[in-house]
Amino acid sequence: MCRGQRAQPLIVDPGLYASKKQDIFYASGRRELPTAFRLYTGSAWVALTRDFAEYVVWGWDNLPRTMLMYYANFVSSPEGYFQTVLCNAPRFVPTVANHDLHHIQWDVPPRQHPHALTLGDMDRMVRSDAPFARKFARDDPVLDAIDAQLLGGRGGNGTAAGMFVRGGWCGESGDCEGAAGAEDWVLRPGPGAERLRRLMDRIVRSEAFANRQCK
Repeated sequence: MCRGQRAQPLIVDPGLYASKKQDIFYASGRRELPTAFRLYTGSAWVALTRDFAEYVVWGWDNLPRTMLMYYANFVSSPEGYFQTVLCNAPRFVPTVANHDLHHIQWDVPPRQHPHALTLGDMDRMVRSDAPFARKFARDDPVLDAIDAQLLGGRGGNGTAAGMFVRGGWCGESGDCEGAAGAEDWVLRPGPGAERLRRLMDRIVRSEAFANRQCK
């Protein structure tokens, strides 16, 4: 659905005033597209800088509050609010990285719903270097594989008591208990950090990086 199709219908979300969850419903009227600002859409998963988060909270030029009121009657507002505020504030446009850090495999056609990841997708998922992925079926074996291979053997679906994700301070042996000592407060990047570094390099050092900001 394009920006115009999403922006023109008026919806009412009972979640704003009702104690029980209910489906949204549509009002009979439609509104014109805004002319005071341009609408943008994107992923519902975002990573915000502290500078931008403070701008959204304080809103010294009132743009964040204006957008908040506008998106109160908008379908799937999490996929547009931050993007629209960000891209209508020139100060923050150069900070935009058009990536949500997720590995998602879409069903084709029509690319509207993500494919449920399985063990067969494990290698491709890891090679993507993304720190997050979706979607997964409940209790799928791939979740145990992620726990065992990427999160340091946390157990079935990460429920083993007392376990945590190993970092670089555990050393190459992975012996986190033996790492306790005078320098156990020193944080050293592990394999996951290296994968994230590679992904960020591909995103921000791409020749197309600047051309994909707020387009």
